[in-house]
Amino acid sequence: MRRLFFYFVVIISVLGIFSFKSETELKTGIASCYHDKFHGRRTASGEIYDKNKLTTAHKFLPFGTMVMVRNIKTGDSVIVKVNDRGPFHKTRTFDLSKAAFLKIGDLRTGPIPVEYKILEKENELSE
Repeated sequence: MRRLFFYFVVIISVLGIFSFKSETELKTGIASCYHDKFHGRRTASGEIYDKNKLTTAHKFLPFGTMVMVRNIKTGDSVIVKVNDRGPFHKTRTFDLSKAAFLKIGDLRTGPIPVEYKILEKENELSE
């Protein structure tokens, strides 16, 4: 009976290791740019939105999370901090600040396909 229990635990452990995806793996999505009308307004995190800072909105990543966002077509990338909720368009993953969007794309093209990698929380980067 002990041997059966041991094998059961080993099998569950091995399967469990492969069932969890790493948070650091590259994922894909669509990024859009915040409208200028939100400049100076309070975000969901309580910060004031500044279109000149490298920030983003995401539906569920914790505030303060740092994310590397790369334009799939050009390879240009930017590191942004999550400080708001959104976007509220079901096909989009990020609403980038104007400064962040301009580092990887052109406003005239509209939303762009991106790949992204979750780095870590802002306060963990400075330690």
